[in-house]
Amino acid sequence: MDTKNTALPQIVSETEWMDARDKLLVKEKELTRALDALAAERRRLPMVRIGKNYMFEGPGGPARLLELFDGRRQLVVYHFMMAPDASQGCTGCSSFVDNIGHLAHLNARDTTFILVSPAPLSQIQPFKDRMGWNVPWFSSNGNEFNNDMGAGDGFGLSVFLRDGDEVFRTYFTASRGVDRIRADFNLLDLTPFGRQETWEDSPEGWPQTQPYIWWRLHDDYR
Repeated sequence: MDTKNTALPQIVSETEWMDARDKLLVKEKELTRALDALAAERRRLPMVRIGKNYMFEGPGGPARLLELFDGRRQLVVYHFMMAPDASQGCTGCSSFVDNIGHLAHLNARDTTFILVSPAPLSQIQPFKDRMGWNVPWFSSNGNEFNNDMGAGDGFGLSVFLRDGDEVFRTYFTASRGVDRIRADFNLLDLTPFGRQETWEDSPEGWPQTQPYIWWRLHDDYR
């Protein structure tokens, strides 16, 4: 980046900076409480029974939706964009998975996290190996799971609850709804330059590019 031609934040005294920070903190606390209230409302959403007997293909062979819970009560599914004829996964979905931490913390709260794609397992596994991921990844090739869940040919996040042998769907989000659980986006949102994309409301002269064009598979940035 050419820093000589990049605009910078105003330079102020320590006291002035602290005053501006404290004013922003009031708004951040208000947002935190609003997000807590929204999460409480989300926990009170009704649920719908999943009646279809979806079959998936995983490293251990065929598996029903019920078996994807891996014995836990809650299941979070990321609908990963990888078409049946694709040789590699979507760069945006790949950067999302790069941001997933150790799953033991989710597992400790009776929750399983997996990826599901329409691509066959024979295409998924080589790409997963290339990326070095340990996240469980299943193929929905040949069934209507993605379409029925609202993801279609795109990406999204579905949440399921198991009660005995019955499976219920409790939540779904897509598009910007998935952003809030991406560590890279949330960290960039804390920086002066932000995500550096043209849709952002940034001061004049801030570095910006069109959205998406800077995204790469993590081994392509070099």
